[in-house]
Amino acid sequence: MDDIAFVFPGQGSQHPGMGLDLYETNDAARKVFAAAEECLTGILDTIFSSTAEELMKTGNTQPAVFCVELAAAAALTEAGITPGMLAGFSLGEVTALTYSGAVTYPEGFRMVALRARLMQKASETCASPMSMAAVLALDDRTVESVCREFKNVFPVNYNCPGQVAVSGPADELSRLSQRVREMSGRVIPLKVGGAFHSPSMTDAAVGFLSELASFDIRTPAIPLYSNMTAEPYGGDLAALLAGQICAPVLWSRTILNMIKAGVRTFIEVGPGKVLSGLITRISTDVKVLNVCDAASLAEAAAALNEAEAAAELNEAEAAAALNEAEAAAALRGGRRVAKG
Repeated sequence: MDDIAFVFPGQGSQHPGMGLDLYETNDAARKVFAAAEECLTGILDTIFSSTAEELMKTGNTQPAVFCVELAAAAALTEAGITPGMLAGFSLGEVTALTYSGAVTYPEGFRMVALRARLMQKASETCASPMSMAAVLALDDRTVESVCREFKNVFPVNYNCPGQVAVSGPADELSRLSQRVREMSGRVIPLKVGGAFHSPSMTDAAVGFLSELASFDIRTPAIPLYSNMTAEPYGGDLAALLAGQICAPVLWSRTILNMIKAGVRTFIEVGPGKVLSGLITRISTDVKVLNVCDAASLAEAAAALNEAEAAAELNEAEAAAALNEAEAAAALRGGRRVAKG
């Protein structure tokens, strides 16, 4: 299905009990969860039984969300729904990489656990508590200008028109929030445990790049768009994967480039509907679905089947109209011959 893209969310989409319905109702998803437990002992308990506070810890969040996303993708694949392109938001890029076949599932589990440990360590070694927030109702350049008023606050996620996430010390983010309100903007704190995609994650990125040398990372079998470049993966894959930890996520540009490449339906694969909301703000010309449980899987399958049936009907009607036009033209030609 070349015009379908799977997109995988990042931290902040997690919630207690996520993925449990898929675990209980879908064989393909259950196999992914079982494989995750073999590689990361105790991960199922973390996913299904943790409190919201426990899930907010980066060391827990990333492996948990990663597993739920891979399980949901497996359920989609079993249902015959496959993508022509992939993208993931921050952490979700690791899920997309794994689903693409660039690494094996066991390597993916090991990779996400390593990434989580390094990012949590980087957060814990910061001199002051760090966090993130989404700035709404201001354009990108205005947000960049406001961030420059603060020493350690950076624009890091270009989510959609009128929404940019910023990272920095919690006390500076508090003052930035006041400044944004003065400019008629709004600020929403994010459910994350660090200032991701900012210079405070440089040590984590360097450490991750060093560790990635032990992984066999192959060229993705499905085109995968990079957070750092908003273009399909190419060149040094490890550098792209590590670099995005401390570099901005160019999400809005990524989605626009995927649409330009032919995507007409985006399926958010995993907990929440954060990416679905962003994509609808980026473009109203595409269909956006999400799959996080058995009910949403059934709804997505029904929507795609309906769209396919409508497309086939349109093709049939177009063919019939063409045949009718050709027949009329032939009839007119025959009359001219008879008159002659």
